[in-house]
Amino acid sequence: MQTNLNIAQIILSIALILIILFQVRGGGLGGIFGQQSSVYRTRRGVEQILFRLTIVFVVTFLVIAVLTLKLGIA
Repeated sequence: MQTNLNIAQIILSIALILIILFQVRGGGLGGIFGQQSSVYRTRRGVEQILFRLTIVFVVTFLVIAVLTLKLGIA
């Protein structure tokens, strides 16, 4: 059981890295120096799916991390 949770955690962490990297499009160097050229807009299509998938993966990752801790201590 512990091994399966560890493997799931590794797979989820790689998936989270990839999803977050896909979301960082069009950021540019202007954001680093405080450029205010971005306008508020709603997420649509693939961008919204990636955003919601990120939330689901983070929550799942945290649940698996807590389970791994509980099983490791007991």
